[in-house]
Amino acid sequence: MTQSKKILACDLGASSGRTILGSFDGQKIDLEVLHKFSNGGTYLNNDFHWDTLKQYNEIKAGIKKAIKKTSNQLDSVGIDTWGVDYGLLDENGTLMSVPYHYRDQRTEGLMEEVFKKISKAEIYRETGIQFMELNTIFQLFADLKNRPWIIDNAEDLLFTPDLLNYFLTGKKFNEYTIASTSQLYNPLKDKWSEKIYNKLNLPESMMQQIIRPGEKVGDILQKVKAECGIRGELPVIAVGSHDTASAVAAAPLKDENSAYLSSGTWSLLGMELDQPIITEESLAANFTNELGVGNKVRFLKNITGLWLIQECKRIWDRRGMNLSYSDITEAAEAAEPFKYSLDPDHHDFVNPDNMPEAIKNYCRETGQPVPEEPGEMARGIYESLAQNYKEVIEKLEKLTDKKIETLNMVGGGIQAEILCQYTANISKRRVVTGPIEATAIGNILTQLMALGEIASLEEGREIVRNSVELKEYLPE
Repeated sequence: MTQSKKILACDLGASSGRTILGSFDGQKIDLEVLHKFSNGGTYLNNDFHWDTLKQYNEIKAGIKKAIKKTSNQLDSVGIDTWGVDYGLLDENGTLMSVPYHYRDQRTEGLMEEVFKKISKAEIYRETGIQFMELNTIFQLFADLKNRPWIIDNAEDLLFTPDLLNYFLTGKKFNEYTIASTSQLYNPLKDKWSEKIYNKLNLPESMMQQIIRPGEKVGDILQKVKAECGIRGELPVIAVGSHDTASAVAAAPLKDENSAYLSSGTWSLLGMELDQPIITEESLAANFTNELGVGNKVRFLKNITGLWLIQECKRIWDRRGMNLSYSDITEAAEAAEPFKYSLDPDHHDFVNPDNMPEAIKNYCRETGQPVPEEPGEMARGIYESLAQNYKEVIEKLEKLTDKKIETLNMVGGGIQAEILCQYTANISKRRVVTGPIEATAIGNILTQLMALGEIASLEEGREIVRNSVELKEYLPE
C-alpha cells in the first residue's frame, strides 16, 4: 500500500452526531473526530419530529472539514443512523413532511389494531423482528390512519440514512440492515413482505431496491461538491447504515459463543448468527433478527439503555446541578446498593417530561423505597440495566443452545465503567469492552471492504484488535 486511505464515517445517534475521519495504513485504523453536533427530537405543536435538514447540513459541514483536513484526498463517505424512522418523497422527489421521531406518541395503542388485520404470529413469521410500537410497520399504519393523503401521494420511502444519502447523491435505495429494522422485510425470502403490505393496505411500490453494505450508493452531487470544496469524485458507500449493524461489525468477537452488547441510548444485546431464528420461543421472548454486515444475522434484544441516565442528567442540568457523567458515576458508587430496581423498558420511561419524577412514581407504585438524590437514582438505573442484561443473556443461551462465557461491550456506553463492572458482577460473566467508537469503526471497515482494502469481516475485526485497547472486567 503506497499511502493510507482516508475514510469518513458520519455517525448519527439519537442524541448526538459526529463525523469521524479514519486513516488506515494497512494494519490499523486511527480515528479523528472532525465535527460534533447535537441531535434529538423537536416538538412541533404536539408532534415529535427530527430536524432532518439540520442533520444534512451538519453532515455537509463534516465533509467540508474532512476535505480540508485531507487536502481533498478523501476516499469515501458512509452514513449510519438509528433504525425505523423514514421520510416520504412525492413524485418529484421532494420531501413531503418533516420526518417523525420514533418516540412520538402517534403509534401508542396501534399494535392491537394492526393485529386485527394480520396476526402477531404471522408478522413474526414473515420478519423475525421484535415487536416495538416504534417500528416502521406501526408508524406507517399511523400514517395510513391519521394522514392517509401522505400515503396516497408518496412515491418513495427512504429510511433516515437512505434519505441523507439521497440528499448527497440523488440516488434512492433502501439499505439492507436498516430495511430489516422496519418489520416489513422478510429475511428468509430476502425481500419485502408482500403479505404484510397487502394485509395492511400499504403500497409496497414506495419501497426501494435493496443495496447491501459495501456497495456504492453514488457520487456526491455537483452542487454539494461545490459547497464542500470537493474536486473530482467522492463516492458515498452503503455501510451497515443501521448504527448497531456497524457497531457489531467492529465488535472483536472471538468465537461463536461470544455475545455482544452495543451500549448507548439503547442497549442491543445478542449474538451474530448465519441464519435467523424464527420460532414460537423466540417470538415469546420478543427477540429480533436484524440483518448485518457480511450477510450475518444479528439475533438480539433491544433494551432501553443509557437513555434513562441521559434524561435524568437533562433534568438535573435544568435544575442547575450541572453534574458531569463522572460526577454521576462517583455519586452512584457511593450510594446504597440495590435500594430499588426498575424495568428499563417500562412504558413510563419511553419519553417522560421528567425522568427523575417518572422513576420516583414507578418506585411508589411498585412499593419500593423512593430514590431522592442523583447518586442513588443513578445506581439503581445501572444495577437494573445489568440485571436486565443478565436475564437477556440467559434467554439468549436457551434460544441459541449456546453457552455464553464472554460479553463484548462496545460503544459510548462502555465509558460508564460502573455499568461494565456491575454487568460482570450480576451476570457472572467475563466482560470485554472496546472499541468505544465501534459504530464509526464498523462504518469505516465496510467502506474499506468496498474499496478492496480488506477482504472480510474477520480481517476487519483483527484490524480492530490492532487498533484499540480492550479492557476486561471479571465478576467480583
